Amino acid sequence: MPFLSDTLARVKPSPTIAVTTKAAQLKAEGKDVIGLGAGEPDFDTPQNIKDAAKRAIDAGRTKYTAVDGIPELKAAICTKFLRENGLTYTPAQVTVGTGGKQILYNALMATCNPGDEVIIPAPYWVSYPDMVLLAGGTPVPVVAGIETQFKLTPAQLEAAITPKTKWFIFNSPSNPTGAGYTWDELRALCDVLLRYPQVWIMSDDMYEHLVFGDFKFCTPAQVEPALYDRTLTCNGVSKSYAMTGWRIGYAAGPVALIKAMGTIQSQSTSNPSSVSQYAALEALTGPQDFLAVNRKLFERRRDLVVSMLNAAEGVTCPNPEGAFYVYPDISGCIGKATPGGTVISNDEVFATALLEETGVAVVFGAAFGVSPNFRVSYATADETLREACTRIQRFCAALK
Repeated sequence: MPFLSDTLARVKPSPTIAVTTKAAQLKAEGKDVIGLGAGEPDFDTPQNIKDAAKRAIDAGRTKYTAVDGIPELKAAICTKFLRENGLTYTPAQVTVGTGGKQILYNALMATCNPGDEVIIPAPYWVSYPDMVLLAGGTPVPVVAGIETQFKLTPAQLEAAITPKTKWFIFNSPSNPTGAGYTWDELRALCDVLLRYPQVWIMSDDMYEHLVFGDFKFCTPAQVEPALYDRTLTCNGVSKSYAMTGWRIGYAAGPVALIKAMGTIQSQSTSNPSSVSQYAALEALTGPQDFLAVNRKLFERRRDLVVSMLNAAEGVTCPNPEGAFYVYPDISGCIGKATPGGTVISNDEVFATALLEETGVAVVFGAAFGVSPNFRVSYATADETLREACTRIQRFCAALK
């Protein structure tokens, strides 16, 4: 349409949201659909957090707040970073936004000029490249394939850096793969970044508390203190605290960057929901024991899904360190045909046929920058996952 902006032509709607919407539509039509597309915990927000929100409403805390967060929440975020990550920040170095996505978007909008490059390891969360494009920058995807367990190598990072590189976006554990970088693996990437002082680091730590077995979470500014002054450490309450709909994300970094992000936010959404901020305050300062319980639940689900998908013909599913996703490779299915005659030419065709013929909704790998794969979110009940994986096994077995 002629009145739409040129900017819109540079981006596309979120494929993960599209899959979730499609699954919901089919369910509404009475179809037997299992949706494995949404990155959202299936359990409810903890009661103490909901109670804190109710108290905030009853106390009349429903007015505008400071644009980038109430002082109490900023103080709690500083305490969280020190307690869990060994990072010291002041409230002036902290910003609170309407979800983790707004935090990343604000940072890119506040810093990217035309021609600025942003290195994004692929597979990547679908929104990273499009947010860079919206901000006027140039996304530079660097493929980290199944041969490295979907982890970027230091050599790959170094090869991607140019004089135009502005940001390196780092996400561990990863959406969509669940891959987590060990201290030594991250140390090696930090050693590369130390040699390029023009490159800033945006660390998306949203899945920090969802790590399994003996894996220990770490974040760049923690591993290499010399990178502290050019790192934006981003996090939120959506995943770990089952608060996706509350829309609270936060970040800490250099004061000048935080102020610039506040300027962007002041002319877009202004403050995040006041009630959600008080709920997030309780999330960060209240009991944390449920985090370990949920972690074991997700670990059990991971083991179930990895085992069953690796039993499907033509599918290879790595065992991720964290988050609640797996990213199986379907190279063994490409070129085959369904009983209905559909040739599986790529992962998008695979995902479409899987939904149409079995009612299982997954997100195709091309949306995340690496094919042929698909993403499963296992943030749902065990029996649902078992049924979905059984259907996937049958679907793959029927390909000829």
